[in-house]
Amino acid sequence: MTPTDIPQATAPITQDVLTLPRKMPEGGDGRINIIGLTRDQLRAALIDAGTPEKQAKMRVGQVWQWVYHWGVRDFGQMTNLAKDFRALLAEKFEIALPEVVTKQVSRDGTRKYLVRIAGGHEVEVVYIPEEGRGTLCISSQVGCTLTCSFCHTGTQKLVRNLTAGEIVGQVMLARDDLGEWPVQGAPKDETRLVSNIVLMGMGEPLYNFDNVRDAMKIVMDNEGIALGRRRITLSTSGVVPEIARTAEEIGCLLAVSFHATTDEVRDKLVPINKKWNIATLLAALRTYPNLSNSERITFEYVMLQGVNDTKEDAYRLIELIRGIPAKINLIPFNEWPGAPYKRSSGNRIHAFADILYNAGYATPIRTPRGEDIMAACGQLKSATERARKSKTRPEGETGL
Repeated sequence: MTPTDIPQATAPITQDVLTLPRKMPEGGDGRINIIGLTRDQLRAALIDAGTPEKQAKMRVGQVWQWVYHWGVRDFGQMTNLAKDFRALLAEKFEIALPEVVTKQVSRDGTRKYLVRIAGGHEVEVVYIPEEGRGTLCISSQVGCTLTCSFCHTGTQKLVRNLTAGEIVGQVMLARDDLGEWPVQGAPKDETRLVSNIVLMGMGEPLYNFDNVRDAMKIVMDNEGIALGRRRITLSTSGVVPEIARTAEEIGCLLAVSFHATTDEVRDKLVPINKKWNIATLLAALRTYPNLSNSERITFEYVMLQGVNDTKEDAYRLIELIRGIPAKINLIPFNEWPGAPYKRSSGNRIHAFADILYNAGYATPIRTPRGEDIMAACGQLKSATERARKSKTRPEGETGL
């Protein structure tokens, strides 16, 4: 069967009620939180607050640089703005980030933050320092709707989507903790501690597309945090209808949680496969815009003992992805209490990698990071959520 013969999936995307159009996010006192507003939204909000329309574009640029380049949280410190305008900003707006509840630091330097957002919900954020780079793994939802059987995060039910501000806020609070905001008057420092972002934390980013897109546009904006689109990787389990939009509207790199070479196995490991199977997913990936050897798709493949780690699986994987510029990240399974699987042996993982490498694919074996603080891939799950499973749901939970 050729890609054009593959039937198109017609199942609707599961929508969270909070993805519907709504008022701009407000604090408890009615002030609008600037964090997460796009430039157009910020311009409209400033005009509504009384800013002359002719000045609005300039004011957006000024406020944007203070907030996202310098990391300023106090309107009084925005010294190139007139005092009366600073007073207006303080009256009508706020600059608010999610709250860091706890921070854990692993023996290997990995940092895991438990972050509280509106309604008392919590998500986890992980910073992984490596030589020459620092990767921040951020979340897009509270919980997850996909229930992938090998993933600890997937055992926590979806509560709600994060707003754009809550997603951007994760990046900003990590920069706070790392002391990465530039200092006015100091020599320019090109070192980036948060040099890369991966949307691989809690949730399926493509089930929260609009908020993820707006947040990443803010992160990529050259007058603010200014991370290039190729330093951002979005990981999806295979929400086929949104894949092309990811390239067109965000432009970041794509990673796919693949994990199996037959529909029978993938149906069990990644249940979304029942909606968009391997053939349908690969057909979408083959037409991914900007696909090239320099902008390859990453296939994530968790190594599960006796489930998906045979030589036959390796050869099937090669045939499945043939013609797609790709690299394959092999992920030794990070075990968690009650997990139904075991990690493949080192010998089995390396034999699998050798087959893929000899077929011409870059096949790094991911070194587990932060296992001692449950921060490794697939281990994220709010500690307080685990502790209160039998208690009443927090305010605002949708139960979707």
